[in-house]
Amino acid sequence: MAKAKPAAKPAVKAPAKAKAAAPKAAAKSKAAPKTKAKAKAAPKKFVGKPLPKAKPVAEPKITSAVVARQKAEAAKQAIAAKQVKAMLKLVTKSLDDDKAEDIVAIDLAGKTPMADYMVVATGRSGRHVAAIADHVMRRLKEDGFGLARAEGMTQGDWVLIDAGDIVIHIFRAEVREFYRLEKMWAADIPADAAEA
Repeated sequence: MAKAKPAAKPAVKAPAKAKAAAPKAAAKSKAAPKTKAKAKAAPKKFVGKPLPKAKPVAEPKITSAVVARQKAEAAKQAIAAKQVKAMLKLVTKSLDDDKAEDIVAIDLAGKTPMADYMVVATGRSGRHVAAIADHVMRRLKEDGFGLARAEGMTQGDWVLIDAGDIVIHIFRAEVREFYRLEKMWAADIPADAAEA
């Protein structure tokens, strides 16, 4: 008769394979989180064209043309300042010649863009105020300072002459005392002129 093979040997081999497979599965499970962490940390690659590098901004060169332009501008400003001084001298002389009283010239340069100077004067009557204003405007035109515009000539209480860089206010005494226009700019007015 034929002898049967013992069944014990195949049963023993099966658990050994299971034991060997268990450490490999554990190793795979430990390695899996590491690969996932690496995949999350890896940045995505840019597929399009790279951006051009920024060019440094060069400082403008000061050329002889720029220097010449600056000198020309400074010369124009100096000439304009001389013209304003000449106009102011003409206005105050005209007011003085026509017997205007309490003549005050206020420097407005750097304080307001409306004018460089404001001149305030007083006439004895409405007719005197209108005559003073008319003479100032005529002398400005004759000396080449252009046409000045005036307001209030018909009433004669307060005549305002706009000569561009100089604004001239000519009042009757009562009206000047009421408005006290030069008090607004009193910081540069001498104390004796402001009191009058």
